[in-house]
Order: sequence, then structure tokens, then C-alpha cells
Amino acid sequence: MRVSPVKPLSRRSLLCALGAGAGAAALAGCGVPAAYIAPGDRTAADRSAAEKRLVFANWPLYIDTDDKNPQRRPTLEAFEKRSGISVKYTEEINDNDEFFGKISPALMNHQDTGRDIIVVSDWMCARYVRLGWVQEMDRAGQPHVARELDPLLRNPSFDPGRRHTVPWQSGITGIAYNRKKLGREIRHTSDLWKPDLRGRVTLLAGMDEAFALLMMGNGADVTRWTADDFHKMTDQLRRLVRERHIRRFTGNDYIKELSSGDVLACQAYSGDIIQLQADNPDIEFVVPEEGAELWAESMMIPDLARHKRSAERLIDYYYEPEVAARLAASVNYVCPVPAAREVLAASKDKDTAALADNPLIFPSAEMRRRLATARDISARERPVFEKEWNEIVGL
Repeated sequence: MRVSPVKPLSRRSLLCALGAGAGAAALAGCGVPAAYIAPGDRTAADRSAAEKRLVFANWPLYIDTDDKNPQRRPTLEAFEKRSGISVKYTEEINDNDEFFGKISPALMNHQDTGRDIIVVSDWMCARYVRLGWVQEMDRAGQPHVARELDPLLRNPSFDPGRRHTVPWQSGITGIAYNRKKLGREIRHTSDLWKPDLRGRVTLLAGMDEAFALLMMGNGADVTRWTADDFHKMTDQLRRLVRERHIRRFTGNDYIKELSSGDVLACQAYSGDIIQLQADNPDIEFVVPEEGAELWAESMMIPDLARHKRSAERLIDYYYEPEVAARLAASVNYVCPVPAAREVLAASKDKDTAALADNPLIFPSAEMRRRLATARDISARERPVFEKEWNEIVGL
């Protein structure tokens, strides 16, 4: 299996270039109408037996492609050949809030979205699950998911047991820095606040992406964080902004500033840093001693999807270790199937085999002990916390 371990542009990096979501964020952020769908009203007559097709909506640059022909997706083609199911794969999700705004009218009005699988970030998945806009999966028909899903991802607070969601890929929000230019190590989140980084450090602008790492740096248990934990963190940020210690709050454009040396340390996504390290070995990624957030972007089956059983089959297929390995080798995010590591390690291709030892794809046991998934922000909390956060960040 010959797979290039580094892509020129990551899926997350593309979001900055697309510039999507600024206006749509207001749609989801202002609250959701009372549109809860009861469990008994979420399913439609399944057409999987008669209609051998499904629609899979995902983010750009988030699936394996053929080295010679980027339009070909080998794992999807293999599934189609094996199952006889034709998959219409669309790269239409560029922003969580924007996509929520795109399909919420159909879901709140109890209409088919025209999609059988969608992939969004877990903090957004929580909204769909709370509203009853996605269906519970039949895990009896998904033996690979049941057996292979990483234990660290099995029980998010918004979906215990992952009955409605299954991680597509995962990742870590930690700290990246240029060790050569900084001239010292970063081991703690508090190391970002030392005088030599004044004006040379950036944080992520999105509250859902940023808050967990910052709270953990203050000693909070993010699996059950409180309003006091949140306010302690925002008080700290106000002071740092006032002192001009934080250069700015960013989207994925932190990549450019870290590469150029304008920024020496920043809050960063593990998947982006794998690619930066290929060009600059002085860039390091750190899971602080206090911990960092392990997040996921997960597959869901919307209400009234017409091909639920076929969708469940495709989801389970991606949890076969051999398939998960191919996907992980291509996209370079944290693989939610730990058994895929052995598959990559056994590869005859040197570069592919090396990925098995990359802790940003398969975190080490020591690193895993410092990873946690934050509880989601409730619908009642969100307006208050977002107002406070946005005032600090300047959104």
C-alpha cells in the first residue's frame, strides 16, 4: 500500500481559505426553535434492499484518494464493489454552523434531508442528538464499530454509548511551537503566558475549539466542568488580552504565522502539525502535562434517511482495521480504530509503516492518560458563554 503520508493542504486548513461560516455562525448561535422530534417519528421506510445507493456528506480533503487520480477514493470504491451499493460522496460541509443552517429547515419540519450520512464535529453533534434529529443506529449490525472503537471515544456526555454517533476521525487540540526559535520547551499550558512569548502566541477564536485546553491548564476536570471553571478561564484571557500578551485569536491561519515565525507558540490541531513538521522539524506539538482535549468529528444518520441499513453498513466498513488504516494514512488525523496501528506497522512501505509510531495518529499510552473529552455546552449555557467569549475574542 503506497500512500503519501503528507498532504499539501489539510481539511481543516482549507476552512480558512474558504472563509465559510462567519454569517452562518449566528444562525446556530442564536438558539434553535422548539423542534424536538420524538424517537418514534425519526425513521422512514428503509429502501436499502430495493435501492442500492446512499448519499454521504463530508468535509473536503477528508478521505483517501488515489495518488495518481485525486477524484478516485479507493476505500469507497472497494465498499461499492463489495456491497453493490453506489455511494454519492459530497464534500459539502465547510463549517459546522453553516451546514446546520443548511439542513435544519428540513429537519425541524420533519422532512428528509436527502442525505444518509453526515459528518460534523462532536460539539455540534450534541445539538442534533438533543433535538432528536438523528437516528439511533443498530449496533447489532455494526460488529466492527462495537469491537474496534477507541475506548476514549465511546461515551461522550451528549451520546452515552455512541448510539447516535460514530467518530469518522479524531484529533487533539494542543500546543504547537517552534522550539528552535523559542529556545525552550513547553510542557504546561501556563508556559504560554511567560514573558518571552508576549505578543508571539495565538489562541483559537472558536469557543468550542478553544475552551477545554485552557480550562485544563487551570486544573479543571473538563469532563464535568462548571460555570466557575469557565469564568476563571475568561477572566484570565481578559487580563492576557489587556496586557497584549495574546497576539490574536485565529482560525486555521495560525499555520501561516507559525510557519513564518511571526508566532512562536499557538493553540493548534494535531492533524495540521503533522504536515507542518514535514517541512519544518523544529515545530513540535505538545499535550500539556495538565492535559488536552481529544475531539472527534462523527458520522450520523439524519431523521427520515431513506437508506439507513446501507448507511450503517458503510459506517461499520470504515471500522474494519484495514480500511481504517488506509484512511488514517491518507488524512493523518487521530485514528479512532486503535487496531489500525498494527496494519500500518506491517506495511512494506517505509513511510506508511512509520505512521504507526506517530503519536499524533496513534497517541502513546502516556499521552492517552492526559487526553479527555470535554462535556458539551448545554443549550441553556451557550448564549451566556458565547456572549462572554465573543466579547473577549472580538467576534
